[in-house]
Amino acid sequence: MADKNRSQWDLGRFIETLTYFEVIPFLNWVQQLIQGRPKDNQYRPNGGRNVGVILVAGATGGVGKRVVQRSLQQGYKVRALVRDIDKARSFLGNDIDLVVADITQPETLTPLVMADIQAVICCTAVRVQPVEGDTADRAKYYQGVKFYQPEIVGDTPENVEYQGVKNLVQAAAKYLPQAKEKLIFDFTKPSAELKDNWGALDDVVMGGVSASNIQLVENTALFAGNVSTANSGGFVSIRTKNFDPPFNLSSYEGVKLRVKGDGQRYKIFLRTDTTWDGIGYSYSFDTVANTWIDIQIPFADLIPVFRAKTVKDAPPLEQSRICSFQLMLSKFEHDGALNPKFSPGSFTFQMESIKAYGGATLPQFILVSSAGVTRPGRPGINLDEEPPAVKLNDQLGGILTWKLKGEDSLRESGIPYTIIRPCALTEDAGGKELIFEQGDNIRGKISREDVAELCVQALKLEKASNVTFEIKQGENTVNSIDWQSLFSNLQLDER
Repeated sequence: MADKNRSQWDLGRFIETLTYFEVIPFLNWVQQLIQGRPKDNQYRPNGGRNVGVILVAGATGGVGKRVVQRSLQQGYKVRALVRDIDKARSFLGNDIDLVVADITQPETLTPLVMADIQAVICCTAVRVQPVEGDTADRAKYYQGVKFYQPEIVGDTPENVEYQGVKNLVQAAAKYLPQAKEKLIFDFTKPSAELKDNWGALDDVVMGGVSASNIQLVENTALFAGNVSTANSGGFVSIRTKNFDPPFNLSSYEGVKLRVKGDGQRYKIFLRTDTTWDGIGYSYSFDTVANTWIDIQIPFADLIPVFRAKTVKDAPPLEQSRICSFQLMLSKFEHDGALNPKFSPGSFTFQMESIKAYGGATLPQFILVSSAGVTRPGRPGINLDEEPPAVKLNDQLGGILTWKLKGEDSLRESGIPYTIIRPCALTEDAGGKELIFEQGDNIRGKISREDVAELCVQALKLEKASNVTFEIKQGENTVNSIDWQSLFSNLQLDER
């Protein structure tokens, strides 16, 4: 007697699923033969990518243009904030994301300029040049202040070094992500990359007839379709392709989802195994119908599961190599238990983001200031022994005084920061040993190359958060720098 709960199985959709997730290489080879090889795998899943943008202010300056280059080399998405886009193109090329804004005019720091930022590197400064003028390539300026009689041209130190920095800090505070979080998937910003990395994986692979899909609509990921228990089926899911390199979430406590469901219970799976049918680390969570909620999932609470059965001797989740993510609606929990909030039929589930939470506090605002900012007016100071910028502070419109006020605006903002106070900047090649000090007493020089590298390295280091320090170069050339060790010797600023 025929099984009344049998339905027509879709072989075509089965093959389509296996092909999408590259389960059988031969099928993908046939597809490429028929459709043509995809162009350079432009959307190949990459867990090492940075989702957010590094906003570089002062991007056409001597330090700023080098910060842009190094940030790009280290895989960051970079947005250069500039006042003259044609001039910026000549410095930075045609492939960089440029936005026109002026930090002295807060109304120009628009949502378009600040969107999606994960950190800011501020290298802005007033323009100083010789009184008698300079060459087009600023050769006199790059010799150093002590070689000429300087003057400020253009905007004032108060507007740039203080009010401009303060404007940028206040704007960034509205758009920077919450500290200790890492954005993994942002569905509020639809992209071809997101669309290509997620696909449906339903019970058609087990002979079932449930069907779902994922669409990027209304600035969310919409997971919807119909789940059926026919043919002994009963699950629908969406899953990413395997990421290479995988996500390294070893410094975080778990993942957080921003979702709106239909009142049913869903599951998330994280996998460290690139095989098609391997162990998944699972967590079940309930949704509230038509209500946006945050679901916080500690890595420690994930359960190792293979084909809906717990794996008792499985190792803990290896957080440093998360290869794929999966969202599922199933009639089963695991080990034969039923999902108490499952209903066959149509379903809808929306998602805005997936983030890692509970990580280290990394700097989100790097400010390049100057050594000497606390010295003008300091009791007992011997101006004859001080650098020209300290001697000429009043003549140059209080440049160091206003830089210090700009620093203070950042320290008071609540944003995790690093304030770098370089000694005299040079155009020399980098690669010297670096000397960090605090207390604003050192004198010396340092290459703009090394300051730019320092700015980018600080973004990665918890020890670089909420510190202010001076820096100069030593005499010796070095092949590599232990950044962690350098920052470990610094004291946190008093808050």
